[in-house]
Amino acid sequence: MITIRPAAPGDAAALLALVRALAAYERAPHAVVATETDFERALVASPREMDAFLAEDGERAVGFALFFPTWSTWRGRPGLYLEDLFVVPEARGQGIGRALLVRVAEEAIRRGCARLDWQVLDWNESALAFYASLGAEARRDWIPMRVEGPTLEALAKRG
Repeated sequence: MITIRPAAPGDAAALLALVRALAAYERAPHAVVATETDFERALVASPREMDAFLAEDGERAVGFALFFPTWSTWRGRPGLYLEDLFVVPEARGQGIGRALLVRVAEEAIRRGCARLDWQVLDWNESALAFYASLGAEARRDWIPMRVEGPTLEALAKRG
């Protein structure tokens, strides 16, 4: 039986294993530099750096949804950003992804959020179809931007 529950600091190893499986699925297994300590720290930080729900089949973690708070200047209300939603391939087709997304949506409503945002890789047709089936709207009018690593450090020093 599948259960979904909030992640706790003791779930750091399971979360990291799922993140590594996600990275392999997204064709970037080498990109994960996070450690169990990083997940433990984020789950005990006050305020929390992130939250997550774990999907478990018995005691085995088979999926997760990781999210964090945002703020909408136009709405004047908080939002949530879904960083990752992933279900291991052998557990797909059982409604786990839907259940995880529903839990995040419930959490957004509980927190008084105006919206829930996330991104999908443009080649991930099954995810695009899944989200569309739930009423999600693809926003093609915004282009994601990012600075990280040495570029982020260089930008911070331009002050």
